[in-house]
Amino acid sequence: MNLLIVESPSKAKTIEKYLGAGWRVIASVGHVRDLVPENGSVDTENNFKMKWQIMPGKEKQIKLITDELKKADAVYLASDPDREGEAIAWHLLDILKNKKLLKDKTVYRVAFHEITKKAVQAAIENPREIDQNLVDAYLVRRALDYLIGFGISPLLWRRNLGKSAGRVQSVAVKLVVDREKEIEDFKPVEYWSVESVCKVQDSEFKANLNKFNGEKIEKMTIGDKTMVDDILSRIGNPEISAAVINIDKKKTMRKPAAPFTTSTLQQEAARKLYFASKRTMSAAQKLYEQGLITYMRTDATNLNADAVNEIRGFIAREYGDKFLPSAPNVYATKSKNAQEAHEAIRPTHFEAPAKNLSGDEAKLYDLIWKRTIACQMCNAEFDSVAADIETDNHVAVFHAVGSTRVFDGFMKVYTEDKDDEDDKKETKLPPMNIGDKIMISELIPEQHFTQAPPRYTEASLVKKLEELGIGRPSTYATIMSTIVDREYVEQDKQRRFHPTSGGWVIASYLNKYFTDLVDVNFTAKTEDTLDDVSNGKQKKIKALENFWGPTSGMIDGARGIKTSDIIDEINTFMHNHLFADGNDVCPECGNKLGIKLSKFGPFIGCANYPNCSYTKQLGKNEKSVQTTESSVEKKSDTVELGDGIEFRVGKFGPYVTDGAKNVAAKQYTSETITLEIARELLSNAGKKAEPIKIGENPDTKKMIYYYPTGRYGAYISSNRVNVSVREQPDLETAIKLINNKTKKS
Repeated sequence: MNLLIVESPSKAKTIEKYLGAGWRVIASVGHVRDLVPENGSVDTENNFKMKWQIMPGKEKQIKLITDELKKADAVYLASDPDREGEAIAWHLLDILKNKKLLKDKTVYRVAFHEITKKAVQAAIENPREIDQNLVDAYLVRRALDYLIGFGISPLLWRRNLGKSAGRVQSVAVKLVVDREKEIEDFKPVEYWSVESVCKVQDSEFKANLNKFNGEKIEKMTIGDKTMVDDILSRIGNPEISAAVINIDKKKTMRKPAAPFTTSTLQQEAARKLYFASKRTMSAAQKLYEQGLITYMRTDATNLNADAVNEIRGFIAREYGDKFLPSAPNVYATKSKNAQEAHEAIRPTHFEAPAKNLSGDEAKLYDLIWKRTIACQMCNAEFDSVAADIETDNHVAVFHAVGSTRVFDGFMKVYTEDKDDEDDKKETKLPPMNIGDKIMISELIPEQHFTQAPPRYTEASLVKKLEELGIGRPSTYATIMSTIVDREYVEQDKQRRFHPTSGGWVIASYLNKYFTDLVDVNFTAKTEDTLDDVSNGKQKKIKALENFWGPTSGMIDGARGIKTSDIIDEINTFMHNHLFADGNDVCPECGNKLGIKLSKFGPFIGCANYPNCSYTKQLGKNEKSVQTTESSVEKKSDTVELGDGIEFRVGKFGPYVTDGAKNVAAKQYTSETITLEIARELLSNAGKKAEPIKIGENPDTKKMIYYYPTGRYGAYISSNRVNVSVREQPDLETAIKLINNKTKKS
């Protein structure tokens, strides 16, 4: 009999069906051994010798393995095909050797990237030795995490600074805190844009001011209303004559995205399915174990030739040859660590999306299937037309762009968020030629303010870590869940990360006394070192020595620092966060306020303690001791409607926002607005609503039209007279409104 050991029980059941008689397949249920949780388990004075123990609760699993091994002639170690999987195989082999159970038995290491009968049988036929380089990279990583944990964490506990400090998690927290500091320090800058409503024949379109008096108008060129008023007065009043001076027509292409890596899968699942990284990886693990997708921890974007041929055959049959490129699309892998896994995440079969799935697994599989099919389809094609329109007085040039999709290509199957956004922006300009006369019927100035950088979401934080070279496919989900579980960050309803007061404290402490630990370049270099070890370019002991030297020096130096000095440094780092209005004076005695530390968490206290007992407890996401009156909008003026959409009252009145765009909602209040209304306002933003004919005004012989959506809400219009309304009026009411507005004018 042959014994094959995998990581999960569900995977074991699937594989045992493929192998049939003569095989016994059992699971280790993940890691079975870890470092003894005590000081000295990594002996830095003795070549970093490591002391291991069977993990609590795994004794039963080890006994099952040893009992089955006694009946077997050969053992196949088939844990996952990555660093951690190689480590599990190594641990199992070491345990079995120590128990002297391998006499007269052959041991093989096999790995498969998909759980299909073909892949499993191919792996069995091509066994290999355990890759010691991969094991060494795991040992270096585990030793580093242990040494940091047992070196720094006691310093945190003793001074009530935090729960623990992980090597990569600390950098993630620091990134979130640094972004929050950027947001708090951000000063909005005013700028304006000028849009024109242009008419040619019976068509109407909009164009943006592109040049004024020969000067190019950039985003920040028009700085205030005075400049706007000057521009408007010099261009002239509405009903401005203009002409087309340039037409630029071209075809553009949009390429399909590469198949999923671990990072891009987590990012896209967060955006499209609102899944946390941990939830995504849990669903992906189940799909992999059922043999429906390839291994889900990978940096690679390539697909094997058999898979590509299957995909291309499916595209030709299902969508036709016009959607099939003449040669397969090839995607370059950017990550230096991609050799650990040979393929992108893809389905194992392509004829149709898998059936009999439900919940998270069904949603994630659909996402993976569509992305994989789309990656081998033709580019999407667009016709783009740009027109420059100059006023007859040669003062201003307006620029209009129209774009329409003329061939779906890969977008027939799958679109990313940016594709969806671009689709919404698609407009079609009317036919025009150089020299055509244009009538500008309206000039629309709009005030803007520069926006602070957005807070990180799980998707954007994973992307940032990947860009910096920090973390690896197997660690992203753990990083995200750890910083939340340790209460260093929390997420709002839009899934954006906010640092808690504890996150601020630990980031400020590590930033001062463990600079290298939270330095992105240092951490990225450490990740590169692990890659070098896994590739055989650097030896395990040398890598550990290079890391432990500076780190142990930081730990030794931090031990002798007075707690009062630490608190002073934290106060300096957090001062602007805690006292946004600059008022750090105790309201009871007039002394300075500052951060204080306790086992229940940080709080605000008076420097005159114990003579003054004033305190203010900080919540997890306490912004400041006092609310600044200079805020653009108060919290009470913000209503969260759901789906990331909010109703706010700002400087220019009520509006709704989804974080990407703001739309005026002056006809609504916090009591009358609903999520459905907000969605409609946002979806109609920038669109020209189709007017509804109400009837003819007998006084002017002109038609009165009702527009359900406009810049400031619904309105009626006749003979260039506009009147705002809450709803469509009857003809009699409309006539009165128009005539009254005309008399006042």
